[in-house]
Amino acid sequence: MASAKDADPTLGYLTRKDTEVKLPRPTRVKNKTPAPIQITAEQILREARERQEAEIRPPKQKITDATELADYRLRKRKEFEDLIRRVRWNISVWIKYAQWEESQKDFNRARSVWERALEVDYRNHTLWLKYAEVEMKNKFINHARNVWDRAVALLPRVDQLWYKYIHMEEMLGNVAGARQVFERWMNWMPDQQGWLSYIKFELRYNEVERARQIFERFVQCHPKVSAWIRYAKFEMKNGEVARGRNVYERAVEKLADEEEAEQLFVAFAEFEERC
Repeated sequence: MASAKDADPTLGYLTRKDTEVKLPRPTRVKNKTPAPIQITAEQILREARERQEAEIRPPKQKITDATELADYRLRKRKEFEDLIRRVRWNISVWIKYAQWEESQKDFNRARSVWERALEVDYRNHTLWLKYAEVEMKNKFINHARNVWDRAVALLPRVDQLWYKYIHMEEMLGNVAGARQVFERWMNWMPDQQGWLSYIKFELRYNEVERARQIFERFVQCHPKVSAWIRYAKFEMKNGEVARGRNVYERAVEKLADEEEAEQLFVAFAEFEERC
């Protein structure tokens, strides 16, 4: 029995010994040999999954008349609008909203959602891509063309927008329209791949002279050894040996003092050997 003087008023007049927590001694494992039946982590997880109760899902609703359909659409729109008010900058919410309106075949409302999303973040090129793809999928070609026009005007440095726009025009058989888009793009002086895509486009339609003119502009925009060598090889491929030699000679005049000049001289020498 603890004496009165050992009792602590803050502990309800118990002694500190009475309030000590006594932990059990750790059990020593005497037999450390492995058990004959081993249980893997995979088995534990599988058993846990099997014992889980089935997920409770709401029953599927069937809409039977126009009134129910109108109620459903009103409810969904309210859900989307509430969500947008909370997370206005979340572009994926806008995309889901617009795609849902498209699934309801209400294309004017879908366009309204896309336009509102662009007001939030017009620099997001994914929005423009998905917007135009929806218009193309539903065969609203003029609407799609309008979207692409605005997209490349606002984001001219996003090459993917130009490629998609050109691809659409080419798939429609509008070669002249695709060429006009390429010309607009070249005014922005894109990287080498953009110019080479334009050249390949012209060669697909056997427009060799047009391709040659583009090569001339290409080497002026990108006066690098690799660009001049591509130009010379293009002339060689078309059997224009004299033109190819002229390209190499002009390149030597302009780039003789460049670091990559050695590569140019080697290519020129190989050209002369083949001739």
